[in-house]
Parts: sequence; structure tokens; C-alpha cells
Amino acid sequence: MVTISTGDGQPPRTVLGTWPTPLEPMPRLARALGLGEDDLWVKRDDLVGLGGGGNKVRKLEWTCGAALAEGATVLVTTGAPQSNHARLTAAAGARLGLDVVLVLAGEPGSSESGNLALDGLFGARVVWAGGVADDELASTARHVAGTLRDRGAVPALIPFGGSSVLGARGYVECGRELLTQAPELAQVVVALGSGGSMAGLVAALGPERVLGVHVGAVADPGRVVADLVSGVSGTHCAPEDLRIRLDQVGSGYAVLTEPVMTALTLAARTEGMVLDPIYTGRALAGLTAAVKAGDITPGRRTVFLHSGGLPGLFGHRPTLERAAAELAVDGDPLST
Repeated sequence: MVTISTGDGQPPRTVLGTWPTPLEPMPRLARALGLGEDDLWVKRDDLVGLGGGGNKVRKLEWTCGAALAEGATVLVTTGAPQSNHARLTAAAGARLGLDVVLVLAGEPGSSESGNLALDGLFGARVVWAGGVADDELASTARHVAGTLRDRGAVPALIPFGGSSVLGARGYVECGRELLTQAPELAQVVVALGSGGSMAGLVAALGPERVLGVHVGAVADPGRVVADLVSGVSGTHCAPEDLRIRLDQVGSGYAVLTEPVMTALTLAARTEGMVLDPIYTGRALAGLTAAVKAGDITPGRRTVFLHSGGLPGLFGHRPTLERAAAELAVDGDPLST
């Protein structure tokens, strides 16, 4: 286990990933969207090395660092059944030798495969909280932590999505990486889930260079991100200062939309890049809409942040059925 002293009074950061992640060009996707072939690049935070990869690893380096500093023996966190954060908390616990308890919304059997399969593989225990709201889910997690404490364990509560002022520091680091890799960076497009990734990027790059695409995970995304930015930067950030697209949620967080299915297909067929239907698929759909609206224009370097989520694709049956249907061929499969 490697820890890095931050030297600023914060808990040590526990190294869980491989840094910096690559920054790669996407010329075919750029041309398909109406941008110049050198305009669009992808920051590969799906390639961090731990537990199937994803943006939560950057946050967990800080939250797990704090947990270890406090002598924790078990990590407790919350999420939806196919939570990428829950999966990566389970992987982090395995890497660090800590037990993990995941408090998930829903009932046993309400979801299958994907991240849940990996949760089990990493050795996490699951507490099903039923169909509860976010505040009730957090309350259940606190109750579970209290029960564990009564039994002699030392639990550490990891926040929903890993998003806290401390966790957002991981994406301050990502913003600094990007400035080193692409000094001419004009903007970053990122899925806005629990808010920490966007907040860290805004703190590092400024609100004018970050476009968040709301996925429906929180009720007031602007306020959530602004509060995190204010906390991590030490300066006030107002929600109206942020660039957020609210047009890609559709019928709800877990529901596949046509713009997202189009984005998934386009990324796969132009760049061989796999996105998921909840986060990165919505982020690319939002990027596409921003180009059409003139908010993202040719001639300026745009970075798409690939925040991972591949296992979640395999737990989303409607998307799998749509993708599999593309294999159906009429007539001669070798005809052109």
C-alpha cells in the first residue's frame, strides 16, 4: 500500500490507480459530430487499473486515505444496484485489506450481472434498503455503521458517489493533469452524477471550461456542484456560474433514451469506444447537443472525460437488447 503525504493538513492520499491516465485523439468521432479532426480528445479515466476502472478511483484515493488514517476496518457506502462507486469501493477495500458493506437501494433480485457480479467477486456484503429516497438510504447506511461499531468494527462512511469536498480533490488533480497534457484545452465535457468529478474540474480549470451533463442522480445538480466547488476551492461558487446541460435525463436516471443509444452506437462505430447508458452515454449525447446548439464549436480543443462504467452496461438489459438486435442481418451478410 502506497500513501502520499499532501503536506497541507489533509489526510494522506492512498494510491489506488495508475496516473496520469491517457489523453487520446478521437478524429473520426470529431468529424461525425461536425468538429475538426483534432478538436476532440478523450481523457481515459476508464483506464485507471483498479476494479474495472472509472472516475470514482480518484475520489476513493482521498476518502480511503482518510479512512485508513482513522483506523477503519470496514468501508460502508451507498448507491443504486448498478453503482460504479459501490463496485470500486469494494475493489478498494479488497486492495487495502478492509471489509466493505454496500447499502443499495432496491430489493434482492431487482438487478443482475454487471457491477453487482463484481461486488460479489470483490467480497463485499450487500444490505438491501428497499425502494427508499436518498436521505433514507443515507440513514440506513448510518444505522449499518452503528451496528458494525457495536460489534467491535471501526466503520468509515464513504459518501454517495464518493462525492465530498475531500473526494473532489481527486478531480482537482485530474484538471491539473489535463493542463499538463493539453495546455490549449478549451473545455472538458463530463457526466454530472453525484457532482464531485465536475466540482474538482471546475476548481482546477474554472467554470467556463467545464460542461457538465446532468444524468438525473441528484435533485439539484447546480447547487450540489457549486457547494462542492466552494468547499474544495475555498472561494464562493454560485450555481448560475456553472455550465450544466439538463436535457439528457429523459424519463429518469436508469432509462435508456434515443439520444443516448445514438451516442453509444456512434462512439463504438467511429472509435471502438464503449460507453455506458447512464453516465458516459449521456455525457456524449450532451456533447452532441452542445455542438448542434453552437456551445461547442470547431477549432477549439474539447476533451470528453471517459469516467468508466463498462460493467454497468452489462447490467442494463434494455441497452443490451438494443445492441444485440444490431446483429440481425437480412439476406447476404457479406453484401455491401
